[in-house]
Order: sequence, then structure tokens, then C-alpha cells
Amino acid sequence: MLDDKKTIRAWTYYDWANSAYSLIITSAIFPAYYTAVAPSFLSLFGIQISRASLASYSIAFSFLLIAILSPLLSSIADYKGNKKAFMKFFCALGSLSCMAMYFFDKEILGNYYVWFGILCSVIASIGYCGSIVFYNAFLPEIASKKNQDGVSAKGFSMGYIGSVLLMIICFAFILLNDYFHWELGTLPVRFSFVAVGIWWLGFAQITFNGLQESPKEKQNIENSSLLNGYKELQTVFKNLTHNPTLKKFLLSFFFYNMGVQTVMYMATYFASDELKMETTQLLSVVLIIQLVAILGAKLFAYISSEKGNILALILLILSWIGICFAAFFVKTVGEFYGIAFAVGMVMGGIQSLSRSTYSKLLPITEDTASYFSFFDVCEKVGIVIGTLSFGLVADQLGGMRNSTIALSIYFIIGLLLLLRLSKKDFNTSSH
Repeated sequence: MLDDKKTIRAWTYYDWANSAYSLIITSAIFPAYYTAVAPSFLSLFGIQISRASLASYSIAFSFLLIAILSPLLSSIADYKGNKKAFMKFFCALGSLSCMAMYFFDKEILGNYYVWFGILCSVIASIGYCGSIVFYNAFLPEIASKKNQDGVSAKGFSMGYIGSVLLMIICFAFILLNDYFHWELGTLPVRFSFVAVGIWWLGFAQITFNGLQESPKEKQNIENSSLLNGYKELQTVFKNLTHNPTLKKFLLSFFFYNMGVQTVMYMATYFASDELKMETTQLLSVVLIIQLVAILGAKLFAYISSEKGNILALILLILSWIGICFAAFFVKTVGEFYGIAFAVGMVMGGIQSLSRSTYSKLLPITEDTASYFSFFDVCEKVGIVIGTLSFGLVADQLGGMRNSTIALSIYFIIGLLLLLRLSKKDFNTSSH
């Protein structure tokens, strides 16, 4: 039943559950810990690369894997009507990988500790991304078109609140260890990784108990579900030619989201290596971003309801372009705090509005997982290109400041493509 409050509340709890991973593992404690314990340069296939570039390459690799797998998996899920089962599997994979990060310590694993930490981060990323494909596919099944902006924003807001709550608990444990000289070494940090896994897996049960599987599609006995998965993805691609509005939006999203996601994944590494910020400063910056993002998501949901999705997205992308240029010139920790505030204001808004805008533009179909898989592929391939280019530019052109300028180009291209859309496109969409 559409717009059922109990179902929507259960759905938003998955944002609450998995956002602890997004904050603590991808943006805050893991990057800060990795930067602190990993040597400045490591050897990969005989080539010396910086630790920050290794992190960007590992992110690119994990998203490349999930980009290849997710279209097939989501199509199978739609075919068999078991999106929730796939969502459960990837949730367990991701959360258990976070718990395994407890062993990311040189005293435990010796010289292999960095590679173990990278491996766990890659598997956790696959678990997170895989589950999000199916989570997003439930949105048009639980909320009507007019309410999808608000429901999407509510999910992101729940995610920011939940992740900040756990972040504060973990941060407090780390600070108390330093302040009272408990001499626990890296235990508080590594316990944070375990806490993320337990939080993620535990609160996800609320979502799994509250969501109902969509009806199974009428199965075609002439095709196995494996072959059907490829055919469903091919069908979505072909259907884009008949839905120019959706095609225009996806092309714009591909480029601007490339910049958004790369900034989110690499900001901590940038602050650590370029500005030499301490761990406590890094964690406080991330907390600022998360807290401000709650307001940002709601603000731009309001702007979109009053002025339309296109104008709201244009304002967001312009803000991101300004942030990229500001990052190139930032010199002090105080200036970086200002940039962090700006990132927070636009981070939640652009993610939430992108998801709901795409949902609004979908044609009327039961095959939502395949369409959201296509959306997910655009996102993930963009992250692969964004993080890979970030690392390559940093290695080849002497530092991550030049990488921020490269990211601004992606935003500019996304903006120019978005300007081809209008309110008329939304009014004539087939959804």
C-alpha cells in the first residue's frame, strides 16, 4: 500500500542503519586511521604509489565490481520477486566485513595489515552498494510520486542522524582513551569498526521486518533468470530512447554525481595529506558535514517543492563547482572547516533529490529494480572514473589540489547537460 507511514518508517531505518558505514568507514574514522598507520608510499605491482592514491584505486575497484554485478542481481531479484533477500545478503556481507576490520592492525597481521584493511574496505563497499540497489528500488513501491521527494529526504535525514549518533559514541571513546591515558592503543578505533557492523546489521532488521516483497513477475520458462537478467538490463537501455527526459537526466547525473561521490570519499585523505590535519580535527570536520547535511536535505526538498527539481539541482551543482575551486586554494584548517560546512549543506540535498527525481521520471512499470539498477550503474561507473582520475591526477600532477580542479570539470559538464531539462519535461514524463 502506497504512503503507509509504518512501511515508510521501516524503509527509512535502513538509511539509519547503513549510514554508519558511510560516515565512519568511508568518510571519517577508517580514512583517518588508515592515513595514520599506513606508510606514505606502498608498492602495487612494482609501482610506488601514495597511500591516498591506493585508497582511491581501491574505491574505484570495489565500485567497478558492484557496477558489473548489480544490474544482473537486481534484474534477477525483480524476476523472482526477492529484492529483500538480496538486500539482506549484501547487508550481512557489508556489516561482517566492517567487523573484520578489527584485525586491521600491524601487531596482529604483520606486514599484511594494510592489504587486509584495504580488502575489508572493498568487500564492505560491495555489501553497502549491493544493498542500496534493492533499497532504492522499494521507493516507488512505498511512496506515491508526490511524496517521493519527502520520503527520500526523510531517509537521508534518518541516515545522518543515526550515523552522527554512533559517530559521537565512537569519537568519545577515542577521545577518552587519549584524555585519560588508558593506553588502549588502536583498540578504540578498531572497536568502532565492530560497532558499525553491529549497528548496521541490527537496525536493518527493522527494515527487513517492515518491508513486504513485491509480487513475483510472471516467469518465462523459456529463459533462465540469469539470461533474463541481461535481457531486462538491455530492455531498460533500449527504453531510454523512448524516454528522452529520463535519458537527459541520467546523462547529467552521471557527470555531476561523479564529482559528488569522489569529494565525499576523498575529502578526509585530502585534509590529512594536504593540510596535515590531526585525527581529532578530521573527525570533527566530518561531524560538522553530517549535522549540516540534515538541514541541507530538508532545505533543498523544500526548494524543489516550491520551485521544482531542476532549479534545486542547478543551485546544488553551482555550489559544488564553487566548493571545488575553493578547495584548490584552501590553506588553513579554518578555511577547510568553512568548506566542510558548505559541503554539508549541499551533500544531502543533491543525493536525496537525485534519487527522488529519477523515481519521478520512471515509466509506469513493475520492473523497478532493473531501472534503479541502471541508475546505480550510472552512479557506480561515475565513482570508478571519478576516484580513479582523482588518484591519477594526484600522482601525475603533484598533489590532490589539482584533482579538485579536475572534479569541477565533471560538475560543469553535468550542469550543462541538466540545463537541457525543463519543467515541461517533468509534466510530459511517462510516470
